[in-house]
Amino acid sequence: MPEFRRYLVNIDSISTHQLFTDCLMVGAGIAGLRAAIEASKHRNVIIVCKDTLENSNTWKAQGGIASVLDKTDTFESHIADTINTGCGIGDESVVDFVVRQGPELIEQLFRWGAEFDQIDGRIATTLEGGHSHPRIAHAHGDETGRIIAEVLIRKVRQNPNIKIMENFYTVDLLTNDNNECVGIIGRDRRSPPGTDQIIWAANTILATGGAGQLYRETTNPEVATGDGVAMAYRAGAILQDLEFMQFHPTTLYVAGASRALITETLRGEGAVLLDNGGRRFMKDYHESAELAPRDIVSRAILAQMLKTISTHVYLDVRHFDKEHFAKRFPHIFELCESFDIDVSRNLIPVRPSAHYMIGGVRTDTSGKTSIESLYACGEIASTGLHGANRLGSNSLLEGLVFGKIAGQLVSQCKEAGIAHIKHPLIKYQIPHSDRTRLDAADVTNSLRALMWRNVGITRTVQPLSEAQEIIGFWQRYVMDKIFDGPAGWECQNMLTVSLLMTRAAEQRRESRGVHFRSDFPNTDDKRFKKHIEITR
Repeated sequence: MPEFRRYLVNIDSISTHQLFTDCLMVGAGIAGLRAAIEASKHRNVIIVCKDTLENSNTWKAQGGIASVLDKTDTFESHIADTINTGCGIGDESVVDFVVRQGPELIEQLFRWGAEFDQIDGRIATTLEGGHSHPRIAHAHGDETGRIIAEVLIRKVRQNPNIKIMENFYTVDLLTNDNNECVGIIGRDRRSPPGTDQIIWAANTILATGGAGQLYRETTNPEVATGDGVAMAYRAGAILQDLEFMQFHPTTLYVAGASRALITETLRGEGAVLLDNGGRRFMKDYHESAELAPRDIVSRAILAQMLKTISTHVYLDVRHFDKEHFAKRFPHIFELCESFDIDVSRNLIPVRPSAHYMIGGVRTDTSGKTSIESLYACGEIASTGLHGANRLGSNSLLEGLVFGKIAGQLVSQCKEAGIAHIKHPLIKYQIPHSDRTRLDAADVTNSLRALMWRNVGITRTVQPLSEAQEIIGFWQRYVMDKIFDGPAGWECQNMLTVSLLMTRAAEQRRESRGVHFRSDFPNTDDKRFKKHIEITR
């Protein structure tokens, strides 16, 4: 990495517009919204998000939320499934804690108005890959994320203790001489260039979501550029498990169109995968076939694509009743119709895409990071719940549980009020650079293609080394510049996180969960049954 820069912009705290709050929430997915609701019980809260409250990974989540809601299911079974999928490095105490919180928090969402699908007056559950029991709750079939987000957004908007600042881009976390987090510097996207704002906060909660946009093929919205991880790294937080990026096996593949998720629930309810010769192939790769864990299905699809010299495989739902399908999966039905795919007669073309960042900012069971007064929850956090591979539908559960815990802690903390903010005078000047200026948009596009090619579903040493060399080159011409808008800052953050992920992927010389090294195809418990931590 070129000479380290603490902040991405010049800062003069005396002449910058300032706000003050007890609790600052950066991000507005399930984790951030749930944390804000909890913190607001005894504290004033400001939520900032880089787009609207509705533009998050949560909102786009088709799949459901996993929890023990059926009398024939058990906590022990859900715990065992989560640990098994985590491939040996999940934290059993964290898994136990999260799984047992689930039913109560889902029932609470139900009481708040979340319209979960029901059967005989109770929340209905379905099966997904890796689960030994039907325990996935859905809302409106394939719109679970949107329904949950709408309920939480409604509660947030009605809360007088919560101020919402949409279209606010957080550039950096601010820290004092004791390395305590004291707030953020950022920019309202509608403000003129150069008009940054500082928000001083007694406690800051990062809930900025994932980093799928680091890859050319992704299910994530455009806002998922890994900003929170990059900010936390610059501030000195400990990161862990960055090599573990989960790829979703089935996203709609239509050349020229952006990738759209085709939920795993389809396979849970009987959809099968076929190659371009019309042959069902998953049984060649795993005894659970289409219901194998996501990493196995993704690698199998990739292998079959190479074997059959094809850009994609197919999901076959032709044996489903068309009317039932339209009601059960309204979003997917509409999506397929928009591309003239008749699900009763046509196969759905699919291929894997980057989906979920398992690693992130290391936290303890209360959401605390290694930096005082800084918390993290949701996809940005690395809690130990997922290990090396996330069990399907555990992500919304994790956001709900840790959002509540982090918000609760801030709400009850004696020194969580504005009166306790120890904010310093910050004057930070970035030296002028005479180096050539690269086009940030070009670098971003090239980076996403490089990550897909070199740090994707299957990895090996030469492409990983090459990726670090190329990213390092771009960094020399991008990280030394001062940008005056989100496109440039996102490019700098994406370069930072991509390099850290690639380094971690090279260090883990084994295959475990979603991290598959074809040059080290076996799991090596002697040397690598551990977390790889990175800190500035």
